Amino acid sequence: MRIAFTGSHRVGKTTLAEEIAESLPDYEFIIEPYLQLEEEGYLFSEIPTLEDYIEQFNFSVEQLQNSDDNVIFDRCPIDLLAYIYAISERKSISTLYEEMTTAIAEIDLLIFVPIEKVDLISCQESDLPNLRHEVNDILEDWIGDFSNEIIEVSGTLENRKKQVLDKIANMEK
Repeated sequence: MRIAFTGSHRVGKTTLAEEIAESLPDYEFIIEPYLQLEEEGYLFSEIPTLEDYIEQFNFSVEQLQNSDDNVIFDRCPIDLLAYIYAISERKSISTLYEEMTTAIAEIDLLIFVPIEKVDLISCQESDLPNLRHEVNDILEDWIGDFSNEIIEVSGTLENRKKQVLDKIANMEK
């Protein structure tokens, strides 16, 4: 199974993804494109630019296309396209949207980690809270457009973990 986490920044995606990876030792855990590109020497702007997000988007699409089964992705192309859409003043992204749709068709379970109504994670001004909310809103609008198995998680880390593991167990039946 290919499992991918989606959501804005500072919502607990990585923490949850790491917990799920620990619970599924037969799965390979793929860190988010930003960190992989950084390890490979890509120099990001202090505040990521449109070009930075496009680079991550392309890398994420490539990750999906080159992956095998039993993989957990900390981030996927839908997130990165939402950032592109948000910061490019909502210019036409139809070609990228089609590319993203094709890529995420390979995902068996998409786990959406939204900003909670009572926000569980603090977001400092330096963490771009307006962008965080805008991307969250875009993802909430888009998430229903896909035929993938999707689960939206909420609550504490333990509650979220249980929701995901229960969903995976039901899918494996």
